[in-house]
Amino acid sequence: MQKSVSSEKLTELKDWFINYVSIFQHNDHDIQHNIDLKEGHTLRVCREIVYIGKQLGLNDDQLRLAEIIALLHDIGRFEQYVRYRTFNDRKSVNHARLGIEILENSGILESFESSLKEIIIKAIKYHNRHLLPFEETETNLFWAKLIRDADKLDIWKLIIDHYYRRNSEHNGAVQFNLPDTPGFSQEVYHDLINKRVVHTKHLKNLNDFKLFQVAWIFDVNFQPTLDAIKNRGYLEMIRDVLPESKEIDRIFYIIHVSCYNLRQIKSCTWAG
Repeated sequence: MQKSVSSEKLTELKDWFINYVSIFQHNDHDIQHNIDLKEGHTLRVCREIVYIGKQLGLNDDQLRLAEIIALLHDIGRFEQYVRYRTFNDRKSVNHARLGIEILENSGILESFESSLKEIIIKAIKYHNRHLLPFEETETNLFWAKLIRDADKLDIWKLIIDHYYRRNSEHNGAVQFNLPDTPGFSQEVYHDLINKRVVHTKHLKNLNDFKLFQVAWIFDVNFQPTLDAIKNRGYLEMIRDVLPESKEIDRIFYIIHVSCYNLRQIKSCTWAG
């Protein structure tokens, strides 16, 4: 990437983000809690994307671009939640498309070189896709993969924290308000044993939701991300809050045998 991204521009966008989020301050405790949740998530994804970027050897301009993408990737979440009281795109609106609309209307990206603006918009557009498009430039796909990895790292942390404190704090919005019923869907199970990303349309209960997050391992793009997942024990912690089952044991055996190495993941037949 030849075009520069100044530290002043990054600071300007951070200030814009803080001011934008402040619009959604709410007297209702539950609404405010979820606005705070998404603001905190965004700031942590900024740290995660810089961490991955440094491991990949990105230069200062590229790291600032990465942080801008992370800062803006979920900008649609705030209006989505206030308007629909859910983070489930299937039951409300595609938060990536909403975010792009918000950014376009704000004009905050107009001072960017057109090629940089395209990178930012495409990364946001693709960050929540079930799978990335095949017909796209290598550059745009790189940045989309980077935000997808950083996003997953923090969502794993956020959701695991939720599971482990669930007895004292229940937040249905985090788990798409899915019921905590026994068992899991066979569609979810078959996606996992075939090393495929699970589609949200298959989610019927909380166990499906947990397995849906486990399947994200098949959509990790960079070795530093995989190393972080393994070192932090994210998948093991999700396994601990799933029921005892030979089928679930089989899922985790497949993952531990084949999916902590990027080359092995990319050999998986997970096209969905």
